[in-house]
Amino acid sequence: MGSVSTSPVELDEPVVDDVTLLARPWVTVVWNDPVNLMSYVTFVFQKYFGYARAKAEKLMLEVHNDGRSVVSTGSREEMERDVQAMHEFGLWATIQKADA
Repeated sequence: MGSVSTSPVELDEPVVDDVTLLARPWVTVVWNDPVNLMSYVTFVFQKYFGYARAKAEKLMLEVHNDGRSVVSTGSREEMERDVQAMHEFGLWATIQKADA
């Protein structure tokens, strides 16, 4: 039977470059469309994201007036999930890197 060493093992430090440290998060952008009512968009933001009515209305007005609104920020995987949810609600949404 072999002996088991209980001495500490020295591990190399992980290599982390500046790009990793300064990585920008991803965002979900909801775009204006000619189909959905403003009240429905507000409802979706409240229901899915749990936003208060005032915040949901503010985001909806950005979509309506500016043509788009960033509605959530996070990891790529989280934003892909949010985009999919927006599609399931019938809204037009995309994912992109957050502005620097």
